[in-house]
Amino acid sequence: MKILVTGAAGFIGYHISKKLLAKGHSVVGLDNINDYYDVGLKLSRLEHLGIGPGDAQIFNKTASSNLFERFRFVRMNLEDRNHLPELFANEKFHVVCNLAAQAGVRYSLENPEAYIDSNIVGFLNILECCRNHNIEHLVYASSSSVYGNSNDVPFKTSQNVDHPISLYAATKKSNELMAYTYSHLYGFRTTGLRFFTVYGPWGRPDMAMFLFTKAILEGKSINVFNNGEMERDFTYIDDIVEGVLRVLKDDYTSSYNISKKYKVYNIGNSNSVKLLNFIHALEKELKRTAKKNMLPLQPGDVLRTWADVSDLVRDYDYTPNTGVQDGIHHFVEWFRNYYKV
Repeated sequence: MKILVTGAAGFIGYHISKKLLAKGHSVVGLDNINDYYDVGLKLSRLEHLGIGPGDAQIFNKTASSNLFERFRFVRMNLEDRNHLPELFANEKFHVVCNLAAQAGVRYSLENPEAYIDSNIVGFLNILECCRNHNIEHLVYASSSSVYGNSNDVPFKTSQNVDHPISLYAATKKSNELMAYTYSHLYGFRTTGLRFFTVYGPWGRPDMAMFLFTKAILEGKSINVFNNGEMERDFTYIDDIVEGVLRVLKDDYTSSYNISKKYKVYNIGNSNSVKLLNFIHALEKELKRTAKKNMLPLQPGDVLRTWADVSDLVRDYDYTPNTGVQDGIHHFVEWFRNYYKV
């Protein structure tokens, strides 16, 4: 297939693109390479897809690497209403995997406009392009944050998600509603994937895994919010990639009704881990003790996430299962190699 992957220079987008290419698909990767976090890390990811740092600064470039000769990179904002339709018209994608978004819960308190531009206006442009250019299937990233501070755990896709506690979560809930409307009105398939606390090699520097590892190795204190009394369903990146690929290729194993055009799935490890236990596992891997700066709960943070993935098991016979200690080992190994620690 020819697949558009938006957010291709991002953490999940990079891994998805790499796996799709390895499986023989053609990929057009789109990203605006903004400076929300270290641009150098984004450019390094693209280098591993055959796009040199200089090439990533221009409008579009075919990868120079023979290994990834079916990859082309396009630098563009999703909000670009002129060039995005042109891209769809020229490339004639089979499916679209929309992972581009302004990420981060706390940052949404500081810069709300960025979330509306990218996550709402940008997603609308993706939907319009899909309906106008005969896209078979749109797979897009949602988030576990849509569940807010629900006490009904584990989180099921059937439960009410009308109470997001951050603007980021509200935009992801909005994406699901917008996708439903477009599937209903125009008949193309949309599948939303609610990711649960993704971590692993090439991860984002603003995430706990990255922040904690860096601080501990530098002998600095780590900020532990809500005094560590939070729980997260930490999900290793390879498990996320496998789930996304199964959805993209529609490898159904049950009597799923394909005529139902709109679906939403949780992709999580189905195991809620206390933050202090997560830190202890990291300390064990690093063979160092963290200096903990205990702080109150931050605005927008949820107390607990825990995924019910029964729908994913039913329709795709898939359950993420990488243990936290194994996942931490792989991340730390990458971190040490990448930063030469």
